[in-house]
Amino acid sequence: MSDEMHHFSMGIWLLALAFVVSVAGSVIGLACTRHSMNATTRESRMRWLFMAALSIGGVAIWLMHFIAMLGFSVPGSPIRYSLMWTVVSALISVTAVFVGLLIIGTEFRLSRLLAGGLVMGVAVNVMHYTGMRALRFQGEIHYDVYFVALSLLIAVVAGAVALWFTMIVESTVLRLFAGVIMGVAVVSMHYTGMAAVEVVHDPSATTPEGLEVFSFLFPVFVLGLLALAIPIVAVLTAPDPVTAHMDSAADELASEAREFAVRD
Repeated sequence: MSDEMHHFSMGIWLLALAFVVSVAGSVIGLACTRHSMNATTRESRMRWLFMAALSIGGVAIWLMHFIAMLGFSVPGSPIRYSLMWTVVSALISVTAVFVGLLIIGTEFRLSRLLAGGLVMGVAVNVMHYTGMRALRFQGEIHYDVYFVALSLLIAVVAGAVALWFTMIVESTVLRLFAGVIMGVAVVSMHYTGMAAVEVVHDPSATTPEGLEVFSFLFPVFVLGLLALAIPIVAVLTAPDPVTAHMDSAADELASEAREFAVRD
């Protein structure tokens, strides 16, 4: 028997905020991913991928999850969160996204794209359910296995499509669309996963220990948005690949011309 619970106890505006945060992190993260494909050195590529993993895994997935969880409540029971599992969920999200981006490589290969999409889709789900492991209230949580499977399918398919857009599409507008797709995927997966939740409230249980969500989410929200400033500046100031290639070719021609002039 599932007891009463609410997913939008603070209002539907939380859904809009969660969506905006997820899309912002996804757009910046996918832009960093694209720049990593054009990096000329391994160190430069790793920096771009790390910024992408922080943007997607840290902001678009992890931060979005806990913003959405502001609206979760079980009437009659306080809601608390385990700091350890909250931190673990963040580390899992960022690390798994980084691994997924490493897998897709710098050139389009369908097998790598599907593998990377699978890893990132699973990362979204693992983060979600690890984040739910941090939840504390007077009672227990059970899950509907069919909704859990559907949430995994949504994350994997939409994640692969977003990566596909990022890797092969040259249009900036369509790349922005890819970020929207990934944002929709993350939010859809979250609420599909929440549809799988069934709670059994036990008023006689001990009052849960842990943090109130506001006590850690507000500073994390501010830090997360500030952290996005770094990849945003990097994306905006990065040279266009075509222009950079032309400049490099021009430098080589000028160098050859000087050598030819010296020999003459």
